[in-house]
Amino acid sequence: MTVHAELRVTRDRFRLELDLNVAPGEVVALLGPNGAGKTTALRALAGLLPLSAGHIRLDDQPWDEPPKVFVPAERRPIGVVFQDYLLFGHLTALENVAFGLRARGAHRGTARALAGDWLDRVGLADHAHTKPRELSGGQAQRVALARALATGPRLLLLDEPLAALDASTRLTVRAELGRHLADFPGHTVLVTHDPLDAMVLADRLVIVEHGRAVQHGPPAEVARHPRTDYVADLVGLNLYRGTAAGTAVTLADGGVLTVAEPASGTVHVAFPPSAVSLHPEPPSGSPRNTWQVIVTDIEQHAHTTRVRLDGTPPVLADITTATLADLRVGPGDALWAALKATEIRTYPA
Repeated sequence: MTVHAELRVTRDRFRLELDLNVAPGEVVALLGPNGAGKTTALRALAGLLPLSAGHIRLDDQPWDEPPKVFVPAERRPIGVVFQDYLLFGHLTALENVAFGLRARGAHRGTARALAGDWLDRVGLADHAHTKPRELSGGQAQRVALARALATGPRLLLLDEPLAALDASTRLTVRAELGRHLADFPGHTVLVTHDPLDAMVLADRLVIVEHGRAVQHGPPAEVARHPRTDYVADLVGLNLYRGTAAGTAVTLADGGVLTVAEPASGTVHVAFPPSAVSLHPEPPSGSPRNTWQVIVTDIEQHAHTTRVRLDGTPPVLADITTATLADLRVGPGDALWAALKATEIRTYPA
């Protein structure tokens, strides 16, 4: 049974128009910048925000079909993990996990037994009587996940579940979360603005910008073929749109690039910043794309230096610190960019 949703929500000047289908056992990640509409979509699925139009259905069972049908959140078979976990501070970890079961009518003893089983599954059996203030961020996240899964939801909603964790804890908890999601037979929707969380945890990505889906597909496909500047920035690629005629692509914002594989019509052109080399003079040698650029910004990354360059086209280049020292340049200096045709990917726009 598939979750099928046509989400239409109007709030002030913002409008969400997003279609979602989630299969059993599938994890779909909504990925996008702040204000894109991801949380609005999650709240609508949860029953915390009614639709203005459209519908939400689990198979043929309607949850929201304005104006006639609206199933409130407490009557939907869902589990939710919020960004700040929303654990009850006066309850122990065991009581927090049992709360959802008790709210759905389970006997106290049954609820506590199931809660204890779930705490054991997430590795927190020894913290059953610990209150939230005594838990680490990673432990609190696992209690929140156990509480969400204990009720046997058919739809699991995760709202930035790793955002509150520090970098070292996040790595461990992400791996643990991935294992639990792999075993979950229901439908999962993950909301995040972190591309690594989305790429690692999701089976399919839906990129949301300005209330609409601008790209969707398996993580590897989205990473290889970005279709917006936002996605290109996420995966670290230079991206342009242009018109191809053979091995020449005339870019929409100016400039022409030579590519290795002939193409025709409107295409996207993408290549990594590491494929761009920088030179103080026009380079010679094997045939390549060369154009003059002006340095606008220099950023130090872990083992490389990223240089932002204005030109036709503007471009990002990743170079070594040693290369930067040899070039001895800063913002405002002129250089030549070079790019081999074989480093460029083209695909239909």
